Amino acid sequence: MKKIGLVGGISWTSTLDYYRFINEGVNAKLGGLNAAECIIYSLNFGDVQAKSWVNSYELLLNACESLKKSGVEGIVLCANTAHLFADRLQEAIKLPIIHIGVETAKAVKKCGYKKAGLLGTKFTMEMDFYRDKLGEYGLEILIPEAPETRDYIQYTVKEELGIGFVNPETKAKYITIVKELADRGAECIILGCTEIPMLINQADVAIPVFDTTKIHSEAIVDYIVSS
Repeated sequence: MKKIGLVGGISWTSTLDYYRFINEGVNAKLGGLNAAECIIYSLNFGDVQAKSWVNSYELLLNACESLKKSGVEGIVLCANTAHLFADRLQEAIKLPIIHIGVETAKAVKKCGYKKAGLLGTKFTMEMDFYRDKLGEYGLEILIPEAPETRDYIQYTVKEELGIGFVNPETKAKYITIVKELADRGAECIILGCTEIPMLINQADVAIPVFDTTKIHSEAIVDYIVSS
């Protein structure tokens, strides 16, 4: 079993899900009392927000280097937006980083969908790093058209879900946003922020939903138990 390093705390609420999903997955495959051998470097999300994501490379690099010194064999960035630096970090630390965008793209493509709606932070929705990774697998990506809608998602991810607050009014608004994407032709929805599954899931909307936290965790489990 491989030892994995998790860069978490971005935010701590979704890092809890990663820890649970990974350990449940390893146990399901290996049985008994087996669980993942992992090390979590939990960043202070306040530091990331103070710098903004685009200026947080050094924070992430320090976390990855600390995990490498601890003897991990692979790295996980426990946030979609953190993958802004995934390729650069992998080159710097010389360890594999299990990429959430790649694993999500594989999952969507496997189901035969070609046009997906994407919900995430403003960085994930608007910048090329994530959409291009999905595009490499032939996916056409739709994001909410109105800038104020993308601002709203950013605000609620940061100020509500990032501290574990699930607001029923926010949930209703997200469901409306999903419907708008479906009306524009989205065949499925990618929950491209690891906090968003706290708010909505497949039971809430009519079109298929891809939970990137679960998809990523399943890929991590496969890596851990691989020979």
